[in-house]
Amino acid sequence: MTETGAGEDRKESRLQYWMVGGFLAGLVLGLIVHSIAADARWVAIVTTYITQPIGQIFLRLLFMLVIPLLVSALIVGVAEMGEARHLKSIGLRTLVYTVIVSSIAVAVSLLVVNLLQPGAGIDPALAQSMIAQSSAGVASIVDQAGTSPTGLDALLAIVPTNFVAAMSGNDILAVMFFALFFGIGFLLVDPAKTETLRRGFEGVFEVSMRLIGLVIKLAPIAIFCFMFNLAALFGWELIGRLSAFVFVVLLALAIQMFGVFPLILRFIAGKNPIAFFRETQEASVMAFATASSNATLPTSLRVAENNLKLPRPIARFVLTIGATANQNGTAMFEGVTVLFLAQFFGVDLTLGQQFVVMLICILGGIGTAGVPAGSLPVIALILGTVGVPPAGIGLVLGVDRFLDMCRTTLNVVGDLVCAQVISSITSKDEQEQAAGTPVL
Repeated sequence: MTETGAGEDRKESRLQYWMVGGFLAGLVLGLIVHSIAADARWVAIVTTYITQPIGQIFLRLLFMLVIPLLVSALIVGVAEMGEARHLKSIGLRTLVYTVIVSSIAVAVSLLVVNLLQPGAGIDPALAQSMIAQSSAGVASIVDQAGTSPTGLDALLAIVPTNFVAAMSGNDILAVMFFALFFGIGFLLVDPAKTETLRRGFEGVFEVSMRLIGLVIKLAPIAIFCFMFNLAALFGWELIGRLSAFVFVVLLALAIQMFGVFPLILRFIAGKNPIAFFRETQEASVMAFATASSNATLPTSLRVAENNLKLPRPIARFVLTIGATANQNGTAMFEGVTVLFLAQFFGVDLTLGQQFVVMLICILGGIGTAGVPAGSLPVIALILGTVGVPPAGIGLVLGVDRFLDMCRTTLNVVGDLVCAQVISSITSKDEQEQAAGTPVL
């Protein structure tokens, strides 16, 4: 690792500690206030004019950047498939596999959180009070939820008639559809003619990520404010709901890891699941320790080639694309978090709204930023879209580091499962053709 890389890791580690510190400080101070002065006038003044505005500024900065981030990330993520034109059907198979398995992952997470209802049972009056406090700062987004189309109109609304209008109206699903469709266009056009345009989108992506990285540095202060408000309002009941949330996230991840993946390995790839997990153990440990798919990529490549004995061109292509586009764990976490907070604040989401959440989580898994709390912008925007107070994300950020380690492990293992499947269904002729051309 270079000196610069080591320095970045140290900065990220310090930021994570500060985020946990902000979470704990806000929680403890909020619980104390709730216990001794819940109805005091000064508490209302502090939450209304100090802590709440600080949190809202943080959210507004994220909302400001999330659209350019997701659009550029989704376009670049799909366009990268064009780098593997020489792999022909392998790229298409990888894309189809990613969409199908990501859909299964999000469906599993939504099913678990609907069955166990970890956020249900909060006093409706308190929940409505929190919604009233938070909605003012994001009214332009929350108002969209009340006028959202339903039924056939909702399906038609996915295809925007005006991309700019969709962006200005925070119609996230329509925006992501356009980005996906535009990205597919890169696969249909001569790469030489689109190289400059693609580099432009890559530049937008890099700038957006860098700016979000700067905004995330404010997260410890924002988390303190969020948790103080939540703890002062909900008191000790907050602790129980938070524990239930962590349990549901881990359960959903475990079902995907030890239920769905083994079935895919056994019946599609023809691979013994026990042998697979044993052979990929090194990559799993690295993913858990670093909480970064990109940092684990070199280890994953070595494991795929040396332990799983996968064809090098296929392994390199699938794992490189998968590090950013096949994030099952991230998509599941986003889905569980949105529904948990909806239950917590008493917002009843219809099946149609949950389906929209599912679609956004699947597409959002392709464009999640590789920075601390990288899924935060997507979660915040989904919350506002379905009428849930985005400030509620402060409730889960304090435990995000541990859950990030767990979902990153699922992301990396999922990439290796994908590489195993694609290799097993690719003919020898296609493998030999891919081996004779350059790879990513």
